[in-house]
Amino acid sequence: MILYRLRCAKGHEFDSWFKDSKTYERQEKKSLIGCAVCGTAKVERALMAPRIGKKGKVAALPAAVEAPAEAAAPSAEQQQQMAALARHMPKELREALLKVRAEVEKNCEHVGDKFADEARKIHYGESDKRGIYGETSDEEAEALAEEGIEFGRLPWIPRGN
Repeated sequence: MILYRLRCAKGHEFDSWFKDSKTYERQEKKSLIGCAVCGTAKVERALMAPRIGKKGKVAALPAAVEAPAEAAAPSAEQQQQMAALARHMPKELREALLKVRAEVEKNCEHVGDKFADEARKIHYGESDKRGIYGETSDEEAEALAEEGIEFGRLPWIPRGN
């Protein structure tokens, strides 16, 4: 598996996993990869730092990464775009994303639109460390990143697709 940092034509950045680089290239060529924020299929790889683990040990996530954050609260139009995208993605990828969603919902606390506030409280030690997920705007996400608060964004695949 390989993790790529991707950027859409509108400038949204998000991470996505692929079996290998050829799988990414095939999916990108067929416009099967959609932006996790706006759903556009015009996506390209963005620069990212390599992740190198110690020999014989699995690289641990930084302590500040407690759980991935859901993309900004989607509008009805964005939900329709994501549903359409989900219908066209490979079955295995759709199932994997649904499993990720289920694990996040099972193991993390949903904080709704208070995600940015709660992530800050956890980061600065004002709240207990725990896995959280929720919604945040692009502006709030950018502010969190500028403060050095690590989080992730996931494509939130609608159930039943």
